[in-house]
Amino acid sequence: MSDAPAISVSGLTKIFGGRTVVDHVTMDIGHGRISGFLGPNGSGKTTTLRMICGLLIPDEGEGTVLGLDLATCRAEIKQKVGYMTQRFGLFEDLTIRENLNFFADAHGLDNKKRRVTDALEQLGLETRSGQLAGTLSGGWKQRLALAACTLHEPKILLLDEPTAGVDPLARREFWDQIHRLAGDGVTVLVSTHYMDEAERCHDIAYIAYGVLRARGTSEEIVRDSGLVALTGEGPGADRLAPKLEKRPGVAMAAAFGTTMHVCGEQYDALRQAVDDIAPDIRWNETEPTLEDVFIYLMRQSPDNSVSVSA
Repeated sequence: MSDAPAISVSGLTKIFGGRTVVDHVTMDIGHGRISGFLGPNGSGKTTTLRMICGLLIPDEGEGTVLGLDLATCRAEIKQKVGYMTQRFGLFEDLTIRENLNFFADAHGLDNKKRRVTDALEQLGLETRSGQLAGTLSGGWKQRLALAACTLHEPKILLLDEPTAGVDPLARREFWDQIHRLAGDGVTVLVSTHYMDEAERCHDIAYIAYGVLRARGTSEEIVRDSGLVALTGEGPGADRLAPKLEKRPGVAMAAAFGTTMHVCGEQYDALRQAVDDIAPDIRWNETEPTLEDVFIYLMRQSPDNSVSVSA
């Protein structure tokens, strides 16, 4: 396998209607890696995915996907990438097997019977192959969608919020399949809003208002955030957030059950703030969470969308 990244983009930029929705994004993703793509709604995640798979042409920037140039090899890239959108286009009046047969025919795939049979077995769909897609639960529909977008055995898989609205067990089983694919050498880029899913990824990219704000493993992102955190326990601790968030030194405060979790940039200032507001609460130093970091980054990120002159 080549030492070159599976995906390598530099300065990737896209402008819609005079607004910069992806602003000079640069990142590399290695072969067989699962990279989480996180950010608030409207942050440019989907637009970036569509540029990487060749569906959109960047206004600026360059890159390669499996060594193929984004600017000149879009057709070849599309053949090697599987892209699962938030609302994958399944035919609800066809069975699971009929849906997969249709997708195989639509893409002109050879060895259709073998491909469909393998997909059914690998995703645990064989016992339901005769069931109408429209009668499936959300989790089973996601399995079928994953089977359809991997029929052509792509080397790269782009998943746009694939488990939105799916129950926890179905999400876990779906992620088991993602890790199986990565173990077979497939490179996966997945956008998600779930922090537990982000922590299942090998590394994470956080984008806000089109700008890449953080990149690395979950441990690296927490470590490099510079945040410190305290947990408070005692009567009424969970009701202190409104008062604490107004204090200097407190970046955010949130209740977790009967406890209060607070974060800030400097330990001494954070400690002073909680002691001033709630001296009777027991405060213990703890680690910031990935969610702390992302909320902090979102609050610190200015809306840098710009209008383009006519």
